[in-house]
Amino acid sequence: MSGEDIMSDWFTITEIDSDTFAISENKHPSQMKSYLLCGKERALLIDTGLGVCNIAKKVSDITDLPVTAVATHVHWDHIGGHGSFSDIAVHKAESEWLSGKFPLSPEQVKAELTRLPCEFPRDFNISEYKVYQGGAGRLLHDGDCLDLGGRRIEVMHTPGHSPGHCCFYERSRGYLFCGDLLYYGCLDAFYTSTDPLLYHRSINKIAKLSVNRLFPAHHRIPDGTALITDVEKAFNYLSNSDKLAHGMGVFDFGEFKIHL
Repeated sequence: MSGEDIMSDWFTITEIDSDTFAISENKHPSQMKSYLLCGKERALLIDTGLGVCNIAKKVSDITDLPVTAVATHVHWDHIGGHGSFSDIAVHKAESEWLSGKFPLSPEQVKAELTRLPCEFPRDFNISEYKVYQGGAGRLLHDGDCLDLGGRRIEVMHTPGHSPGHCCFYERSRGYLFCGDLLYYGCLDAFYTSTDPLLYHRSINKIAKLSVNRLFPAHHRIPDGTALITDVEKAFNYLSNSDKLAHGMGVFDFGEFKIHL
């Protein structure tokens, strides 16, 4: 049944439609969300989450199709389960981050994962936690199409939050899987590897799309698409005010913030 939530010890599975599922880690403060898209021949898993529990097992409970795992971007909270998949794709700009050059140390990642209070599963051992560094079999480029058999997913390079950040767009359904580009929370463009100007350009890029549903990587899934317009207006304001640059601070726009 569309919209039904199925709880487990760690994951919450939400049926978006009969062949699209949100796999949420709502017990963690980041409320990380991965998305499983099933076609007639293959399935696509957009982001693999925190790596606290085995997301591959949850995927296998939903489908027996061969799965391609893609990352909207290579930050630790989006690639936690990559090691459980053999078919991995990533944007070329961040391929090295999956192959031994991840920009944070293991200690920094562990500190981030446990920074806020969280009821982790009993069998989770932080000392054994590792960041996936096994590489990718396929490099993605802007405009690539992922054919799942009866479903075509377009790769949209949307840098700003990270150099290789991508959104995944299903034109026929108007679905936009937007990673960390858009969500109800604090949008980050203050890291060394971020670019506020490219972030603005990426927002303008997706604002031109015909979108019916918006699927972010954190927190709640919006009922509509107003977030796109609201964030575009916010970036336009910052740009027109000469504030769209690193070090300008945090700007509060109500349901979301922008950290520069």
